[in-house]
Amino acid sequence: MSLIRIICPNGHLGFAPLKTDSFLRGVEASPDFIAADSGSDDIGPVPLGSDTSTSPEAWQRQDLEAMLLASRRIGVPMIIGSAGDTGTNSRVDRYVAIIKEVAAKHGLAPFKLGYFYSEVSKDRVRRAIGSSEPVLGLDGREPLSEKELDATDRIVAMAGVHPFRKLLEEGCDVIIGGRSSDCAIFAAAALHRGAREADAYYLGKVLECASFCAEPYGAKETVLGAIDDAGVTVTAMHPDQRCTIASVAGHAMYERSNPYDEFVAGGRLDMRDCHYTQIDPRTTRVTGQRFEPAKRVRVKLEGSGKVGERYVGIASVRDPYTIAHIDAVIAWAKAQVVERFGASGYELHFNVFGKNGVMGDMEPVKTPAHELCIVVQGVAPTAEMAEELCMTATRQLFYARLPEVKGTAGGVAFVLDEVLKASPAYRWTVNHTLAVDDPLELFPTHTETVGTEG
Repeated sequence: MSLIRIICPNGHLGFAPLKTDSFLRGVEASPDFIAADSGSDDIGPVPLGSDTSTSPEAWQRQDLEAMLLASRRIGVPMIIGSAGDTGTNSRVDRYVAIIKEVAAKHGLAPFKLGYFYSEVSKDRVRRAIGSSEPVLGLDGREPLSEKELDATDRIVAMAGVHPFRKLLEEGCDVIIGGRSSDCAIFAAAALHRGAREADAYYLGKVLECASFCAEPYGAKETVLGAIDDAGVTVTAMHPDQRCTIASVAGHAMYERSNPYDEFVAGGRLDMRDCHYTQIDPRTTRVTGQRFEPAKRVRVKLEGSGKVGERYVGIASVRDPYTIAHIDAVIAWAKAQVVERFGASGYELHFNVFGKNGVMGDMEPVKTPAHELCIVVQGVAPTAEMAEELCMTATRQLFYARLPEVKGTAGGVAFVLDEVLKASPAYRWTVNHTLAVDDPLELFPTHTETVGTEG
């Protein structure tokens, strides 16, 4: 007998729409919860810093509507974490508004809606910087300084299971969460049903990206995870996908420098002794996971700060001689920028696709390309300066003087004559952890009744 069954239809709700057929199969499999993560820092610091979504609202609304209607039809809770890509307060408010709009559109019977916020004030973080428990850095960063805090525009804390469990205990039928640990979204539901911590957190780890734990690859398909007395199982809902030993174990290692540990607010999931068993062609069972509670609860913080306004230029090169001397061409363009703008007060970036454009100096393949695409980014305090900066750097690629070149036509072509206004440039300023006495302190919860009577 299963203790809990959860379907996840999308590994990043709204980033691309869920696939309807496998979702409906999952709904008909009688889950106890329908849950999905809706955020990621994979999208970079811009959405957090600018308080926007990188995903179209139409896609987010489509997934929310499908999940809400299904959850109300079969009478099970629906849980969303990291609303609107970043989990900022405005994104939570937007998702709450969408839930209300969909409920009104379809005349849904009353249900209890819960939500929580995740933004953290700079004052709260500043107090911790000067305390006996500093804001400790992750991934080799130093403890957070006041200088970096001052350079930050917006901070979110990453919730563990705690606000989700609180809202479930209060009887919420739909939960919209601020920034959240991916696995905590699902683990909270499992813990609410009495699962042991190790199984609950592993269930969350395997479900967080939906069909990324299945093969053959197919994004945005639904998977079903379950916990019973024998451990955790995960089953692909698409008829042509399988959750295999290789695909499930591989996903446990996904996006991490250490494949064995998953850290959350309150502890660590240890996957070193996990054992994987194929129990039918589309289902794998996982056992052997352990959970180690933390002696002190530390909550991860993410912060983003604005660098400047940004414009982008695009140039292309086919001439073999120019390609062979592309570093000299870029050096010429940089020199012209310095001549006009000086050597500081802006940022200028050249990504040369066809020559280490993706991996930079880490690129192991040194095979020369027969053509190149150069993407120029100009970042400056004002849009006017960024546009001129980017245009100077892009056009001067055409005018670069190289040895042995006699003609005046230049060796560079432009995809567009103009440069393009892009999103402002932001950088990650905070990737740290904050000690808390109460794991709910940073995540205020709210509830209300939504829907129409009779």
